[in-house]
Amino acid sequence: MTATGILLINLGTPDAPTPPALRRYLGEFLADPRVTEMPRALWWLILHGIILRIRPRRSALKYQKIWTETGSPLLNISQTQQSELQKAFDSSEITVALGMRYGNPSIATALEQLRQAKARLLVILPLYPQYSSSTTGSTFDAIAKVLKTWRWIPEVHFISDYHDHPAYIHALIMQIKNYWQKHGTPDQLLFSFHSIPKRFDLAGDPYHSHCQKTAQLVAKQIDIKWQVVFQSRFGREEWLKPYIDHTLASIGKGRVDVICPGFAADCLETLEEINQEHRHIFLQAGGKEFHYIPALNNNVEHIQALLELIKNVRK
Repeated sequence: MTATGILLINLGTPDAPTPPALRRYLGEFLADPRVTEMPRALWWLILHGIILRIRPRRSALKYQKIWTETGSPLLNISQTQQSELQKAFDSSEITVALGMRYGNPSIATALEQLRQAKARLLVILPLYPQYSSSTTGSTFDAIAKVLKTWRWIPEVHFISDYHDHPAYIHALIMQIKNYWQKHGTPDQLLFSFHSIPKRFDLAGDPYHSHCQKTAQLVAKQIDIKWQVVFQSRFGREEWLKPYIDHTLASIGKGRVDVICPGFAADCLETLEEINQEHRHIFLQAGGKEFHYIPALNNNVEHIQALLELIKNVRK
């Protein structure tokens, strides 16, 4: 058997919920030309002259609300996903590594781990079900930057998306149904995805259509009113709509549940932004009940879906 390296990749997390750690993390994240498609010289002035002087302190306060005794929720969950996949493969010829696009453990560190394991087949799985240039595309750039320094390039399989994969859709459906079995059903379900600038969509990014397809496939299996919304916009330009905060403020006085299918692990954008900030918006607008349905995280169905994605590549 050819030694195989499996590389799981997520967005990343700061090392600590402190302004200095956030300054390092945001500096790396926002400097990525895939994330901010602006003239580099102008953006450098904005980033270092304004944003990194103000935003780290504000972001640190948000991270402090979700930080646990063992550290970053995103990192903890991702490490468990890595461990569960390694156990599932149960082979000395297969090594599962974890890398973060920004922050630690880095993609370079994870790839070196796989090189030391003598992997001649690499399966790269960015944990972004819906493809976007600013996430999956950026991950490809980071992988290529490392591999171009290697003398002997292994066979590489890059999984660019899995927005409509049956096992992923099944995992989402089971997550929703299991939650409703315990907590009852809402008047409406919102599928909330991280937004991107509308100009990315107009330039040909498939992200918007991938989000819609995921929601439609899940909604076919649940009999309830539903809607796709978008969160986490930044700046003044137009992003993908409808915006979740505007929707929650006008949705009515019943119960709304929110699930975030684009996040493979709970993180700041789900635990603080959705479950705290947007909960407050809905209740302040007269809503009766707000429920956040957790990300797939380490659920058995989710680990099985990731296994199927990887095994399909290795056939």
